[in-house]
Amino acid sequence: MNEAEMTIPHLFRCPISLDLFEDPVTLCTGQTYDRSSIERWIAQGNLTCPVTMQKLHDLSIVPNHTLRHLIDQWLQFYPQFDHFGNSQTIDSLASLRRTLQSQESTFQNKLQALEKIRLLSDEYCSFKKSCFLQLGFLPLLLGLVFGAQTSKEQHHMEFLDLALSCIMKLLPLDSTSEPLNMLKEETKLESYLLLFEKGSPNIKTSLCNLIDSAAAAHLEEVLLRLGNSQKLLNEIVHLAGQNNCEASRAAIKAISALCSLQSNRENLVIAGAIDGIMRYISGCETRDKNLAPLGMEIIEKLLVIERGKEALANSPDGIQTLVRMVFRVSNQECSENAVGLLIMVCRESGRAREEAIEEGILTQLLLLLQSQCSAKSKTKARTLLKLLRSKWADKVPKQP
Repeated sequence: MNEAEMTIPHLFRCPISLDLFEDPVTLCTGQTYDRSSIERWIAQGNLTCPVTMQKLHDLSIVPNHTLRHLIDQWLQFYPQFDHFGNSQTIDSLASLRRTLQSQESTFQNKLQALEKIRLLSDEYCSFKKSCFLQLGFLPLLLGLVFGAQTSKEQHHMEFLDLALSCIMKLLPLDSTSEPLNMLKEETKLESYLLLFEKGSPNIKTSLCNLIDSAAAAHLEEVLLRLGNSQKLLNEIVHLAGQNNCEASRAAIKAISALCSLQSNRENLVIAGAIDGIMRYISGCETRDKNLAPLGMEIIEKLLVIERGKEALANSPDGIQTLVRMVFRVSNQECSENAVGLLIMVCRESGRAREEAIEEGILTQLLLLLQSQCSAKSKTKARTLLKLLRSKWADKVPKQP
């Protein structure tokens, strides 16, 4: 009997235990589980379907006699699988975990283990991936990345890049992202900062995505610790302006995540976040147009700080970029946001008003008012016109 013939069919395995069904039962969502596994799941206070994560409006379970009959028929041909013990999958994952933990494992063996983890996490359904979490892979991998001394050696960076890739596949399965709290520890935080400084663009992208995950999990203390590092903020802002679509996108999201804490905003302005974001927005025509509104939302939060208004008024590309974004037929959200930002900065800065006029803001606003934009956009456009009226009158030559 070859190996393929000895594999338990996918539909005959419980999604929770990964073992052969003994007593299959079906939930109101249509998903089937082994009775003991799903009863234990519900007894622990979980009121969602493990596979679909839908809320269970009905906790009743119905025996799946058809599936039970099919398994009984299958077992007549393969009796060795009856009362199947520990799943081969669990054994395989446990073996990978031991390889990563063991000090006796060679670097190459650990690298191969990480590659297998990445492949397995791609192949399995969402709930099967949670086996990685149950076996403690997430804190293990985070410990491997931030617990070791960072080296610039190529093979070491390759290991960290691969480990971070695995972490990013597993993090969405952890609804709390609790393991990320280890970044509050001084030594782990130092490793994070050092890795951001020395890492490749791929590594920096993953590190930015970790910040976004920490914000999604409301880990405010982690965000505060990261936001207190001016060097890190400088690195992220620099990354946002790079000609690397994936890296700059991750950096913008990381800035947005850090900006969710008001206490981080002053440091972000000092780090040049407004200049960095304006450079990103100005390049969005050839890169990721979808993130331009997010960039503007960040700028709006930073303009609440007085220093933020000064930074935008003095930004080499700031006013020019916003004026160019005022009339965007294909993106009305950007148009409205751009007008709103210009109102905020022009109220405070005569220099900004002059520059906006020189860049052709009047034409842009008139085009916007004649378009089929929203009523809110038109109201903002009229407000900005009134704000600029006195300055504009000085610029318009008097008729003879």
